[in-house]
Amino acid sequence: MAAFHFELVSPEQLLFSGEVESVAIPGVEGQMTILRDHAPVMTTLKPGIVEVEESASKKSRIFVRGGFADVATGGLTILAEVATPVEQLDASKITQEIKNAQEDLADASGDEAKRVASEKLDQLNELKTALGL
Repeated sequence: MAAFHFELVSPEQLLFSGEVESVAIPGVEGQMTILRDHAPVMTTLKPGIVEVEESASKKSRIFVRGGFADVATGGLTILAEVATPVEQLDASKITQEIKNAQEDLADASGDEAKRVASEKLDQLNELKTALGL
C-alpha cells in the first residue's frame, strides 16, 4: 500500500506524526477510512477511536473526544479536543469516574454546577461507548 503523511494533535501534545497506509476516523457523518490520494475534505469528529495503520504489522488506536479532520494534498491532519492512546486507558478507572460523576450530578446545586457535572458525565459515557465497555 502507498503511504501518506498523518498528524494527530491535541492541545497538550503532538500524539502522532509520520507516514501511514490508512487512518479510520469517527466523523460525525459516519466512520471514514482515509487512504493516499483521498479527495480533499474537512469534517468534524465525534468521540471515538482513530485507528492508524502504519503498516500491516503496526497499528495503533487513539481515543479522540471531538475535533476536526482535514484531508489535503499533503495528507491528513487531525486537531482533537482531547486525545489519548487506548492502551493508556483503564476500564475500571473509567467506571469509577462515571460513578463519581453521577454522584456529582445528583449533588449539584445551581444550573451551572449541574451543566458542568452533566457535561463531564456525558464525556465519560462517550469514552465508555467508544471503547465498547
